Amino acid sequence: MSAVFIPAGYWQDANGNLVPDAKVKDIDKLRHQVVTDLCKMAEMQQQGLSKFKLQAMQDVAALVSTSLEQYGVKSGGNKGNVTLVSFDGRYKLVRSNQDKIVFGEQLMAAKALIDECVHEWAQGANDNIRALVNHAFQTDKEGRINTGRVLGLRQLDITDPKWQQAMKAIGDSMQTASTKSYVRFYRRDDATGEYLPISLDVAAV
Repeated sequence: MSAVFIPAGYWQDANGNLVPDAKVKDIDKLRHQVVTDLCKMAEMQQQGLSKFKLQAMQDVAALVSTSLEQYGVKSGGNKGNVTLVSFDGRYKLVRSNQDKIVFGEQLMAAKALIDECVHEWAQGANDNIRALVNHAFQTDKEGRINTGRVLGLRQLDITDPKWQQAMKAIGDSMQTASTKSYVRFYRRDDATGEYLPISLDVAAV
């Protein structure tokens, strides 16, 4: 984004208007300075954390690859979940990968089959099943379906062939859209032996 030219002796407000310096209150100037300075520092810390995460991921991947090579296995060390503990047991880190699941067009077939099942069963207690199904296929404001709720249907112990076919359609519709990697750090509490998170979230410090 290109910088906006602001003439000497003027301030630019949130609406883009130029305000003469004399018209800007001292408290507004002070607030502006404090907020701007701290947010710029936060941006620098964010960049530092991004570099640190990249370095941490690379170091863990290199360690895993080296360990695998001892057994004659040549494989990338940047995949899969792994927990590493320091020799003295004081520190632990966990690298995990979380897939973002989306559903393909087969989900429409699953919903149609499930609706048929619920319609056929629609008596008495099965109203609860109908409510559960409708809840599972509700979308949010962006039109996205909650993955967890849909997958929860697959945990139901229902042997009806049509229902089973619907569950197969759900499975076939699942696609991994992206994978996000996380690395978390822990320090052992000497008194309890419990590993406590080393928080990198400024709000949690």
